[in-house]
Amino acid sequence: MAEEISKVLEKMNLTSEEEETIAISDERRKEELESCALSLIGKFLTCKPFNKKAAQITLKKAWGLEEKVQIFEVGSNLFQFKFKEEFDLNRVFTGGPWSFDNQALLLTKWEVGMTATNFRFESVPLWVQIWGAPFDMRTPKVAEENGKRLGKVLEVEERRYNNSQKFFMHVKVDIPVAKAIRRRAFLAGSDGLRHWVDLKYERLPLFCHFCGILGHDLRHCAQYFSQKKDGKVADCGYGEWLKAVGGRARSPLKREAGVGMKET
Repeated sequence: MAEEISKVLEKMNLTSEEEETIAISDERRKEELESCALSLIGKFLTCKPFNKKAAQITLKKAWGLEEKVQIFEVGSNLFQFKFKEEFDLNRVFTGGPWSFDNQALLLTKWEVGMTATNFRFESVPLWVQIWGAPFDMRTPKVAEENGKRLGKVLEVEERRYNNSQKFFMHVKVDIPVAKAIRRRAFLAGSDGLRHWVDLKYERLPLFCHFCGILGHDLRHCAQYFSQKKDGKVADCGYGEWLKAVGGRARSPLKREAGVGMKET
């Protein structure tokens, strides 16, 4: 609604008074600039209502920052997280994925000139497990190459030689929220032989079992509604089987809080 109003106002013919520019010196906003410099902007990727107060309390507890972070609602499902220490800001920003009630928290760093309508959240960081690769392809470099096909690679888990378990490869990727999540992929060596690998996602948040896009379910899927409306069979090609069981360990604090984070 706010974006629609803003577009309407942009097309209006302004009066001379309305066109006047009000100059604001840096001195008048110095305190707030310093405060915003240590802040993140975030929103929950969801189509459902949620308890905002509970979400804020849960996040503070999960981060261990009950007294070191302030949370302000600055728009519809839009929050500003102000930290006291740069270390804590970076720890939270790089330590995701975070979620509340199975709804992913998307985060971006604050920049000068940001408003509630002039930026977008385009991806969510998720740990992806790659299953079924040939034994000679189970390497971090192969995991990284696979991850690049999913989104921006953030981290690749190195093989630990003292760990006897090697069921899957592990890569952390910024997954685009506007595209369907990928379920499988082909790997091929120099011999040209192709091998299917299955992809599973750790702490996979709310997603649609029909279109595979994050942030909504069947009841809120326009594609699913259109298919059913036309009397066609609406087969769901996605499901709970895309959720990984297990994965990287979380600390007791984060398990108790119910917010997802992968330890580094």
